[in-house]
Amino acid sequence: MCKTLAVSESGYYRSLKPTPKEERQQRLLVEIKAIIGEHEDNRNYGVNRMLLALSQREVPTSYSTVYRIMKKHGLLQKVKRHPNGITREDAEAQKSENLIQRDFSSSAPNQKWLSDITEIPCLDGKLYLSAVLDCFNGEIVGLAMDDNMRKELCIQAFENACKARHARGMVFHSDRGSQFTSHAFRESLANRDAIQSMSGTGRCYDNARMESFFATLKKEKLYPLKTERHPMAFIKSIIFRYIMVYYNRQRIYTSNPGGWPPAIYRERVLSQAA
Repeated sequence: MCKTLAVSESGYYRSLKPTPKEERQQRLLVEIKAIIGEHEDNRNYGVNRMLLALSQREVPTSYSTVYRIMKKHGLLQKVKRHPNGITREDAEAQKSENLIQRDFSSSAPNQKWLSDITEIPCLDGKLYLSAVLDCFNGEIVGLAMDDNMRKELCIQAFENACKARHARGMVFHSDRGSQFTSHAFRESLANRDAIQSMSGTGRCYDNARMESFFATLKKEKLYPLKTERHPMAFIKSIIFRYIMVYYNRQRIYTSNPGGWPPAIYRERVLSQAA
């Protein structure tokens, strides 16, 4: 065959070997698949998050290389749009000033907290989730779930966060839903010396970071699961494990230096300051 093709035997066998570039890409693919294999929800990693995960493994590469490899091997997920919020403004309630002004940064834990409610359809009814997010590291510091969206749901999420973080005196930001403007909720804030902040009317971007968390939860975990086919008790357990185990402690978080997961980043900062 070599005579027919007019090539040397050694040249033919050299052509069968992968080039150094191909070898590097194959090794990188192995690393990418290993990261995805660490947790079932890592399959949702996009290019930026994968770059940070590779960096933590001290694997040097570039955005374009990771993008090409992930696209070639079908490792990029399609994005599904997140629906609008569900809380309704109480027109009669006294409103609080917007102290956040879309500045979702924080220099230390427990200075600025965000909160909202979202709705999840289940086989036996609608499940409502209220969560509290710390702007310092994106950590969900408290949550509560129930089959209704009354004020007690938001109070429970806030109290759970305060107890978990032993915190008080934070700025607490939400939309102007009736749950957050209720006397009972404001009394709970006052008991913790918290200062209330509220989004402007009809301005969803005033609480964009909280909305972004709910979009991530639904896109990565709930939409693929098709929650309407499962009982509420099962979905509650899925949400709790995703948030408290995976999201807070394992998932690459692009807004944190080095991409460290929220709880891990907080622990690293506090240990360095000690």
